[in-house]
Amino acid sequence: MFLCFGSIADACEQSDQQLKEIAAGLDKSGHRFLWVVRATSTQHLDALLPEVFFARTSGRGLVVNSWVPQPSILRHRATAAFVTHCGWNSVLEGITAGVPMLCWPLYAEQRMNKVLMVEDMGVGVEMEGWLEGLVTAEEVETKVRLVMESEHGRKVRERVEAHRDGVAMAWKDGGSSRVAFARLMSELLNV
Repeated sequence: MFLCFGSIADACEQSDQQLKEIAAGLDKSGHRFLWVVRATSTQHLDALLPEVFFARTSGRGLVVNSWVPQPSILRHRATAAFVTHCGWNSVLEGITAGVPMLCWPLYAEQRMNKVLMVEDMGVGVEMEGWLEGLVTAEEVETKVRLVMESEHGRKVRERVEAHRDGVAMAWKDGGSSRVAFARLMSELLNV
C-alpha cells in the first residue's frame, strides 16, 4: 500500500487526529505500506504519531517525510494499491502503473477526478468521511482490506490493468495518442 497526498499537501492540511486515524487504520489492516507524510519536521511527525505505531509496524511499514519518486514506486511490483488525493498527475500515474486507487480528494479538480475514477472508470474506491473532514481508522482498515483482499478489489485491479494496457497501446508508435499529437503539432506548425 502506497499513501501519498501530493507534492503540495502536507501534514498541516490534515488534522493531528486525521493522521492518528490513518496510522491506526494502517496498523489494524496488517498490510505492508509506504506512507509519505509531508510534516514540517521529523520531530513534528514523531510527536503526531504514537510510538506504539512505529513499534507495531516496524518491518512492514515505512513513514517518509520527504519527496519520493512516485511513478517509480507505483510501477514497482510490490505496490498493490495507492491511497491518493486524486490530483490529475497522481491519477494518470496510478492508471499507467495499473494500480487500484483509494480515493481521498482534498480540493480543486480532485473531487471530479474521484467521480471519474470511482463511478465512471471503476479503477478506485472512495474513502468515506473525507467530505466531512475525518476518515476514521475503521474506514482506512476496511478500504485497505477491500482493495487488497476481496473479490471487489480483484475486479478493480482488473479494470485498472485494462486501462493501463489501453494507455500503453495509445502511446505506442501508430497509437491513437501519438497520431493525434502528431496531427496537432502539424496543424500548429502550419498556422
